Amino acid sequence: MTEIEKTLNDHDVRPTAMRILIYKYLAEQKIAQALLDIETAFAKAERSTIFRTLKTFEENGIVHQIEDGTGITKYALCEPGCNCEIEQDLHLHFRCSNCNETVCLTEHKIPYINLPDGYVAEDVNLVVTGICEKCSG
Repeated sequence: MTEIEKTLNDHDVRPTAMRILIYKYLAEQKIAQALLDIETAFAKAERSTIFRTLKTFEENGIVHQIEDGTGITKYALCEPGCNCEIEQDLHLHFRCSNCNETVCLTEHKIPYINLPDGYVAEDVNLVVTGICEKCSG
């Protein structure tokens, strides 16, 4: 069993050929990927299969969505041990305003925000916009 198959199995996701390919593709990327980027990489695959794979990955804590202010949802693999819980696993994202790439800054955690009584957080997303190290050099 490959490491990818083990990861999928550990998240209760059956490791089909397409799921393994999409996981491998996302693991090889250094930046978050839009659905269109993934569809382009797998041009011969059915769009619905790619979308369903991403939804399955998201529901099982393998990927997370990033709303980076561009209006285009992007996807990135969760770090090992992540449960995508608001209380402990959220991290910063950085979008370069020059090259428009979005990266996860997993070592920079978003602190837990204590909301007033009666408020329930469903999602927290913190995106820093600026110039990335590649573009600033």
